[in-house]
Amino acid sequence: MAWNEPGGNNKDQDPWGSGKRGNDQGPPDLDEALRKGLDKLNRLLGGGKSGGGGSQNRSGGSGYGFLFALIGILLVVWVAYQSFYTVDERDRAIVLRFGQYYQTQQPGLHFRIPWVDEVHIVPVTNVNSFSVRGEMLTEDENIVDVNLSVQYVVSDPKAYVLNIRDGVQALQYATDSALRHEVGSMAFQDVITEGRAELGVNVEKRLQGFLNEYRAGLRVLKVNVESTQPPQEVQDAFQDVQRAKEDEQRAQEEAETYRNKVVPEARGKAQRILQDAQAYKQQVVDQATGDASRFDKILTAYKMAPSVTRERLYLSAMEKIMGDSSKVMLNTRSGDNVIFLPLNRLSQGANGTPVASGNDDGNGDLSSSEVQALTDKVVNELRSRQENSGRRGR
Repeated sequence: MAWNEPGGNNKDQDPWGSGKRGNDQGPPDLDEALRKGLDKLNRLLGGGKSGGGGSQNRSGGSGYGFLFALIGILLVVWVAYQSFYTVDERDRAIVLRFGQYYQTQQPGLHFRIPWVDEVHIVPVTNVNSFSVRGEMLTEDENIVDVNLSVQYVVSDPKAYVLNIRDGVQALQYATDSALRHEVGSMAFQDVITEGRAELGVNVEKRLQGFLNEYRAGLRVLKVNVESTQPPQEVQDAFQDVQRAKEDEQRAQEEAETYRNKVVPEARGKAQRILQDAQAYKQQVVDQATGDASRFDKILTAYKMAPSVTRERLYLSAMEKIMGDSSKVMLNTRSGDNVIFLPLNRLSQGANGTPVASGNDDGNGDLSSSEVQALTDKVVNELRSRQENSGRRGR
């Protein structure tokens, strides 16, 4: 027969019952179990039971005991929660015991003594950044607006926690000081043009030097100069100056291009003139040297045979003079007649071709016999002069 069927000889077979079914009692609930636990705790703390059959004083003591028990449990839980902490892989923990440095904890789960140990979690792998912007004076007493950003990491967690009160604020002050020092040692034109990259490098070096002196435990990764420009109030005037400088630069480049074109040509012409002059000089010198040598030889020959040499010189001179002339006029001593010799036509007649000859005015025709007669007369005249000159020479 089942435990809950009727007719069981009034035997309570309820497995959760107390042996009787007169009160129809069910399974004990959570409140009853908690009440029993609190009663035991109250007895340990010196209080009475929390049941309804106690006196008024016992009921009040039971209430305070419950409160104390609850506070104690919460206190134990809070102390347990405060005694353990976790350090992430990106962080390091600086532990201060009674306000003095105790140790640096690596990533993982760690224990600390509440109210005694003070733990500072410091990120050491995060790349932090901040920006600085301000107006400052340059070396040539101009105002420039500079905007830069700084990237940094915590290199020494202990120094970062113990040596400086506010690391970010100290870094900002140091950056502003380094920036103003470097800008104050550069010219305005250099800051806003090609000197911007150099400015970033110099600020980075000076800023790291300041942080090392402070022992701040910070390391600067990069200083980026984002913009350098004159103040907003003078932007238009500055742009006008920049355009004028660009025009000046363009004019200089055009002049340089023209110079590179003209100067080589002028140098080439000058070199050619020098070479021509040198060649003419050499020609004149060689000709003078040859004339002097020939004169020496003629002088030697003249000393040996003066008349012959003199006649030879005369004939040579006449040959040169008459070689370029087409007409010759001869005045003979035998009379007042002037002989006209058309040499160009005579030379053609000598070759057997018909020639046209003229009278004293250059008009008319001459026959071959007339030309031959004139030629003989000229030859005789020349021989006569040569004989006379030979007698005078003796």
